[in-house]
Amino acid sequence: MTLDDALDQITNIRSQMAATSVFRGYRCASTLVSAVVAVCTAVIQHLWIPDSVHHVEQYLELWFSAGTICLGVVAAGMVIRYRRSDSPLDRALAVTAIQQFLPCLIIGGLVTFVIGDVAWETMWIVPGLWAIFFGLGILASRPLLPAGTSIVGAFYLLSGLASIEWAGSHEAFSPWAMALPFGIGQAMAAGILYWKLERKGISLETIDGECE
Repeated sequence: MTLDDALDQITNIRSQMAATSVFRGYRCASTLVSAVVAVCTAVIQHLWIPDSVHHVEQYLELWFSAGTICLGVVAAGMVIRYRRSDSPLDRALAVTAIQQFLPCLIIGGLVTFVIGDVAWETMWIVPGLWAIFFGLGILASRPLLPAGTSIVGAFYLLSGLASIEWAGSHEAFSPWAMALPFGIGQAMAAGILYWKLERKGISLETIDGECE
């Protein structure tokens, strides 16, 4: 066996361990902040853009800004934990977590751009699609997350479908079409992260056993 073969095997083993371990980079506090931001943004929309149907661009700018803030808070926590960790496995887990969740964000942004470019009149389905894509990202990351996370992913999927149904038959661009899915969903995720990973008395063995 050559040195290159040995290094390749070590890399493969590390990748397999990362794929079957629990990622602890997502934290309860930063996740809860995103829930609060969603609710606050809905209030701002209600006051600042009461007629969102005729001000879709402002609506998109507002919620893109809110999403950027939330992603920045979560990313900052992950980067800090990554830099403080000396464990190769923890760093591999961080990379794997990003690789699993990032596609849903990229696709969500691209789909929004394409709809806005070629089918602006159907932009009202975008809030529901955002929830659906976010739920798919959570489900894609489920192998690295604590037990119960799949419930949150399913909640986002169902909320996204319900949001599209509501927007099509009642009120398009309602502030609560974003506030309810992301406010409740992120609050649920924060509770699971706290109970499964951060509360006192929880052990790494318990976490691994619950996730198997």
